[in-house]
Amino acid sequence: MRDEQLNNQSNNCSSNNSSSNSSSSKKKNINSSSSSPMLLLSLLVLAALLQSSCAVEFTFDLGDNAEDCFYEEIKRNTSAYFEFQVSAGGQLDVDVVLKDPQNQIIYSLNRATFDSHQFIAETTGVYTACFSNKFSAFSHKIVYVDFQVGEEPALPGVDEHATVLTQMETSSQAIHKALNDILDAQTHHRLREAQGRKRAEDINQRVMVWASLETATVILIGLIQILVLRNFFTDRKPSQARYGRL
Repeated sequence: MRDEQLNNQSNNCSSNNSSSNSSSSKKKNINSSSSSPMLLLSLLVLAALLQSSCAVEFTFDLGDNAEDCFYEEIKRNTSAYFEFQVSAGGQLDVDVVLKDPQNQIIYSLNRATFDSHQFIAETTGVYTACFSNKFSAFSHKIVYVDFQVGEEPALPGVDEHATVLTQMETSSQAIHKALNDILDAQTHHRLREAQGRKRAEDINQRVMVWASLETATVILIGLIQILVLRNFFTDRKPSQARYGRL
């Protein structure tokens, strides 16, 4: 009898466990179905951040009396955006030349600090952007370059269909645009910060040099005054006094 009661209790426990497992699985399914829109939105935003972009953005050091060129392959009838800014060095100016595959100048600017140029490629080939600092013999420049080729790729699953966008897709587009604006703002703020820091360091160096010169001048004047006063109060010998009268 005791064995039969134990078997019955074990069967009841197993049936209760199976029912609890089935109920927990149902709850998991309900939770997963409710969290799927948020997961999809997160995946869309992550894909927007990790997607490849046809843009080149970098900062380089342009030496004094030097010229550096960069190359980008562009297909025909493709729009391109070229932007540069000198963030530090000298008078913050460089010479810029943009050439097409036939070595024809399509954009040129002398002694410029900041500018941008947008164009459409007429031929397929390698386009050249050259920065020259040959007019400066002592100061090097730090130049920021942003070269964007073609339109920005569409968000996966959002801009690929021609139907009306849902609320979640509209939110994804808004988030993507806001993130791009934030990246551009951060880049320009970093450039301004670097430019301001360089200017502050130059002013600090000039103040230190000027203060050192003033300190050396004050010490030199003090030593000269001490020597002159000592000469006034020293006793002269008779021969020195006679020579002094003559």
